[in-house]
Amino acid sequence: MKILCISDAWVPQVNGVVRTYQNIMLALEKAGHTLTVIGPDNFLLKLPAPGYPEIKLVIGASRTLPPLIERAIRDGLADSIHIATEGPLGRTAHRYCTSRSIPFSTSYHTQFPDYLAQRVARVAPPLAGWVRQKALAALRTFHSAASLTMVSTPSLETFLQQENFTPHFHRLTRGIDAALYHPGPASEFTDLKRPVALYVGRVAIEKNIEAFLDAPWHGSKVVVGSGPALKRLRRRYPDVFFTGLKTSHELAAHYRSADVFAFPSRTDTFGITIIEALASGLPVAGQPVTGPLDIITEPALGALDADFSVALHSALLAPGDQESRAACAARTYSWDKVATQFLAGARKVARVPLPEC
Repeated sequence: MKILCISDAWVPQVNGVVRTYQNIMLALEKAGHTLTVIGPDNFLLKLPAPGYPEIKLVIGASRTLPPLIERAIRDGLADSIHIATEGPLGRTAHRYCTSRSIPFSTSYHTQFPDYLAQRVARVAPPLAGWVRQKALAALRTFHSAASLTMVSTPSLETFLQQENFTPHFHRLTRGIDAALYHPGPASEFTDLKRPVALYVGRVAIEKNIEAFLDAPWHGSKVVVGSGPALKRLRRRYPDVFFTGLKTSHELAAHYRSADVFAFPSRTDTFGITIIEALASGLPVAGQPVTGPLDIITEPALGALDADFSVALHSALLAPGDQESRAACAARTYSWDKVATQFLAGARKVARVPLPEC
């Protein structure tokens, strides 16, 4: 099967959306299928997103994207169409498909209403709630036209239903590379006081990192990642070790070298770094919200608490061991399983009926 994906998030960006489709692409290719992604790199005219200079928004997508979609259809690369994001490319693809009665699927990857509300709250607090509701209404309209919307967890599906989203929902979980993320000897943080609490991810306001950095802790705190809040947080928290962006084997070594993983975000729809940490043997401290609630389902995996200090200290004392957490993660989360789920969703919205594998 050949699937065409339109996404405002694609390489060289580094984020959960990009990593999800990169890994789905690799797994589908192994099974004899093709996922073609049209992303910002296919276009010349782009501007950096406000506050996120590494994210490029396509200018004039309504003029330049339709010919690419038409060419993909003509070349037989679009048995099924998936719209991954709600940005300029996603909205243009949405209009193209709906105007031609072409079925398509979408994904709800990001809690943009919460992201926007948090930013507005910093400058105009009374407007934050109104902005959130307007953003939710826009996303509700966007996804209502899809034949199905892919969601990562049961709690996210419940949230969307409560917000009156009406699409058919289809589960698309996340995976790990167990060959890369696994327990092993600590090679990093040898000069830091133990225990080491580790955060991995974007350094931005919506990640609620300050809940972690402000929490009392008797060891060291490490932040791995980059983002618009990095300089400000480095100045505010001089005792925290900020490493910048790490990837692949270097990132895996940082996971293995920590004692507990911190996931303070209240706005993520899943949290791939949670399962990477579990695969590396770490207990996870998180908030009792969408994502962590669906992953940290037993005491051995970590602890959830609205008071992040409580979550952090409770997770450090979690029962079980590295090997049992890693085995649980490897057993539950694989990219082959994710690719199978994605393929099943794509088949449901195929432009022409296709036989099952």
